[in-house]
Amino acid sequence: RETVLKENLWQMRRAIDQYTADKGKLPQSVEDLKNEGYLRETPIDPISELTEWQEEMGEDPNNDGEQGLVNVKSKADGEDRDGKKYSDY
Repeated sequence: RETVLKENLWQMRRAIDQYTADKGKLPQSVEDLKNEGYLRETPIDPISELTEWQEEMGEDPNNDGEQGLVNVKSKADGEDRDGKKYSDY
């Protein structure tokens, strides 16, 4: 499950980067990535078994004063076998 979580996060982060490169602006949500075809579906967090993610917003370097999605993290409680919090992946 930890490996799948890392892969899902990597895929969403890659989609954020691709969306930004293509559109010249940050997406507003994971839902935007799905609706615009950068993700087929919203990935499931294998730890919480939900499609809910912590969406981190930040300043869009391409649009002065605008905010956009800069990162995605797990909302799952707990730690992996190495003691790292899932929310820190």
